[in-house]
Amino acid sequence: MTNPIADVLISETVLVTGTNTTENHPIFANYLKEAVLKHGTKILVIDPRRIDLVDYAELYLQPKPGSDIAWINGLMHIIVKEGWAAQEYIDERCEGFAEFAENLKKFTPEYVSGVTGLNEDELYAAAKLYGQAAPASILYAMGITQHTSGTDNVKSLGNLAMLCGNMGIPGGGVNPLRGQNNVQGACDMGGLPNVYTGYQTVDNEDVRAKFAKAWGLETEALDAVPGLKLTEMFPAAAEGKIKAMYIMGENPLVSDPDLTHIEHCVEALDFFVVQDIFLTETAQKADVVLPGVSFAEKDGTFVNSERIVQRIRKALTIAGEAREDRDIIAQISTRMGYEMNYENAAAIMKEINEVTPSYGGITYDRLENGGLAWPCPDTDHPGTPILHVDKFARGKGLFFAIEHQPPAEECDKEYPFVLTTGRVLAHFHTGTMTRKGVGLNKVHPEIKAEINPEDAARLGVVADDLLTIASRRGSIEVKAMLSDRPAAGVVFVPFHFHEIAVNRLTNAALDPVAKIPEYKVCAVKVEKA
Repeated sequence: MTNPIADVLISETVLVTGTNTTENHPIFANYLKEAVLKHGTKILVIDPRRIDLVDYAELYLQPKPGSDIAWINGLMHIIVKEGWAAQEYIDERCEGFAEFAENLKKFTPEYVSGVTGLNEDELYAAAKLYGQAAPASILYAMGITQHTSGTDNVKSLGNLAMLCGNMGIPGGGVNPLRGQNNVQGACDMGGLPNVYTGYQTVDNEDVRAKFAKAWGLETEALDAVPGLKLTEMFPAAAEGKIKAMYIMGENPLVSDPDLTHIEHCVEALDFFVVQDIFLTETAQKADVVLPGVSFAEKDGTFVNSERIVQRIRKALTIAGEAREDRDIIAQISTRMGYEMNYENAAAIMKEINEVTPSYGGITYDRLENGGLAWPCPDTDHPGTPILHVDKFARGKGLFFAIEHQPPAEECDKEYPFVLTTGRVLAHFHTGTMTRKGVGLNKVHPEIKAEINPEDAARLGVVADDLLTIASRRGSIEVKAMLSDRPAAGVVFVPFHFHEIAVNRLTNAALDPVAKIPEYKVCAVKVEKA
């Protein structure tokens, strides 16, 4: 996120797209409701599914799934044509505008309407609502990223924010709502295949030399070639290129696309280790299960969506043979030949401060007084709530000329419906924790597929009838829930339920850059079972 959560309270307009905020980020949704009800903020929701936040919106547009680049370019075409672009800001702070603007010319309302299913009046009204607002904020989540065009979807939203001068200002910005607690912190700490902590790239020799010195190694001991991304690892296992896998706190045998293939990949491994707090569906396939602990049983830090580093403190005694994750990792490393010995979590944070410029001033002593937003390079620095204030991290903001890209799998006569997946309020991710609770299971006891009443009538389906939903990869039987949330021709199924795993259907086609799967669009046929 470029801006703090509370900035929506001073936004004139907030564009919400690809995020079911009330169910996936309910605290954030409360800020949005407060912004509307108490501060006069106008919400613009653009999403293929009619989410609850539409009830608070000034305007709602329902584009076809997988048409995000087209409608974003369409809004920008109108904004440029009507003279609403922040030209002085663009000239002073950005580059690449001429090529970008030339590319926009083809995205006329007529053309965009044909791609997205939105009418021209809707497009104009949305462009005006965002383009004439000052300041305006953009919120998005996995409805934008989980496409084969996910990286370009995000770049397009960056284009839109820069076009209207909404980057680096209070109440503006482009703000991804992170899908899990501390996923931001995991990325910050190098939980990616191409970077060390603080996004320092592995192919930079100076960076490698710094880390080698900190760890008592020769620079040559640290590989300059990025590793595989998550979604590249499983196919590599099936091909025999990866012999062993160590998974911690992840349940891919429920969450990953094309699950039948994932099962095949796991079975091809010579050795499989899972470290978790419950015996998940993935852990049940492991050769060795290492019992970790929950957040309440360890000290450390979490980093939230707005980049604020916060302390967590051990509240419970560790039960049984479970151990803190850091302790398990350190002991395994030591037994494999590299001695890793940290006295406590504070010692790890001290090393982070020393090797990570953006975390240089985020010490445990300072965190006792509250959280700090990175970058925070030294102990005199107050932290950085808003990014790109005076200039962009790269110097000037770069506009990208981006073409519309259709989904990897489009509907046809055999598979005429679009399947899209996501979450529900009562459950979290693969249900590893939430489905063990009696109360939450009463709130949402079983999986159902949302289907538009028009489609249901045509198929002769009533509420709670069994549907057979089939893709090119598999099929499931699931009860129907009649709802106008999805448009006609679209079905929505949550992925929390391992016993009816919708990811047996989803497409493993990947974004070429981020390698994120296209969970949000796959072609299916739907029949009454």
